[in-house]
Amino acid sequence: MSTHCGYVTIAGRPNVGKSTLLNRLLGQKISITSSKPQTTRHLLLGIKTLEGDQIIYVDTPGLQTQHRKAINRYMNKAATGALSGVDLVLFVVEAGKWSEEDEWVLGLLKEHSASVLLVINKIDHLENPNELLPFIETLSLKHAFITLCPLSALKNDNVDTLESLLLEHLPEGLPLFPEEQLTDRSERFLAAEIIREKLIRRLGSELPYQLSVEIELFKSENKLLRIAAIIWVERDSQKSIVIGKHGELLKIVGSEARKDMETLFDNKIFLQLWVKVKSGWSNDEKALRQLGYREE
Repeated sequence: MSTHCGYVTIAGRPNVGKSTLLNRLLGQKISITSSKPQTTRHLLLGIKTLEGDQIIYVDTPGLQTQHRKAINRYMNKAATGALSGVDLVLFVVEAGKWSEEDEWVLGLLKEHSASVLLVINKIDHLENPNELLPFIETLSLKHAFITLCPLSALKNDNVDTLESLLLEHLPEGLPLFPEEQLTDRSERFLAAEIIREKLIRRLGSELPYQLSVEIELFKSENKLLRIAAIIWVERDSQKSIVIGKHGELLKIVGSEARKDMETLFDNKIFLQLWVKVKSGWSNDEKALRQLGYREE
């Protein structure tokens, strides 16, 4: 019996649910999510092995038409780079919504040779389910998609169908990663992302885009995992916001992050957080490299 293996890039504009979809496909959370756009900043491999078949998902930052800062240029470069040399692209859009950004992303996909499978996410958000079929018919005329799949990643509705479709279209081949491996990223990276997720969810609309998390210590001691992290912001005023009154916000973020880490790493966690200022880091390419934003 032949086995199938291949790389599948998950692409789309910001906030269409790409990371939620990846987590649902894997059956485990490895990619951070929030209701705010541009939560994902890095490429992230999610590896799913099924009875000898292996699907290697590539989660990408949302493709943006605006490149205001160095970090936005980095994110777009990472996302567009993930469209080359893969076997399939999942083009994720939001049910009932088609924007100029979606059209622009589709234009990028047409420049690459990979086959494209259209994923219409958030079907549970449609006020009138009868709107779905006309929406599908309209999008079907825009490109020769190999197939399409309407689903709700959040509600886990029809996600299994998508996985079956992927296996039908992946090339024959042996697995490239060990069966038990879930991602290519280190535990340090995953810890930093968990902290950043909790900050994004707790803070206002602008500040999350001007902070980054760096792990300074990641050490196992007597069945306890010690993790120390720096939260970098760009201004002193932001530092006080992240810490919160009497340190309350930072305590909440630390508590929420620790719980998620204990689940992910299956270990007791001792977590320490500090907030420091690095002026203008998000528009400084040297500072970005120092904080781990390197070409992937």
